[in-house]
Parts: sequence; C-alpha cells; structure tokens
Amino acid sequence: MSVFLLVQARPSWLALSREDRRTLGAQAMPTVAEVHVRQFDCEAFSAFCSDIWMLSVPSPRRLHAVIERLRDTPLFAEPYFDLVAILPSIENGWQSYEESLRHA
Repeated sequence: MSVFLLVQARPSWLALSREDRRTLGAQAMPTVAEVHVRQFDCEAFSAFCSDIWMLSVPSPRRLHAVIERLRDTPLFAEPYFDLVAILPSIENGWQSYEESLRHA
C-alpha cells in the first residue's frame, strides 16, 4: 500500500537552520523495516502543499501506527507542518482487480 501525505511547511519550520531541520526530520521519520519513506519537494511548483511524503506500508494497521507516531513528533506537535491530505493508494490496483475478475 502506498500512501501520499501532502504537507505544508509552516514558517516556524523554515526559520530553523537546515541542520536543525535535518535532525528533526531524521528523528521523526519511521525507521520500521517494513515501512519505506520517500520525500518529494514541490513548493516551487505548487501552492497547495510544500512537500509530499510517500509511505510504503504493508497494511492499514501499520499506516495507522506510523501516522500516530508522526503526530507525536515535533513535525506536527510543535507544529512545523500542516497535514493537507492523506491519499492512500494501491499501485496498479485496477490491474489487480481485472485479474481477480478473470479468476472469479
């Protein structure tokens, strides 16, 4: 399962030094073996959100745990970011669905 978190950096985040941002970001990001995080910078291209974090998680339950953990970090508790949207998705889901129809 891939989940896209659209987030908006707050001025308080941008006021931090780049070193402090790296440290806080590294402390906040999930380090669970079965959860993978990719980060995309988009503020130069969109006013809707500044960043997109793509999480690959094995299940909705794991996603829930990751989101709860993130909410407890300074990224959202301070807050340094606003959560704009959570977009869960299944890569090539339509293909899996069509395949299931052939075997039904």
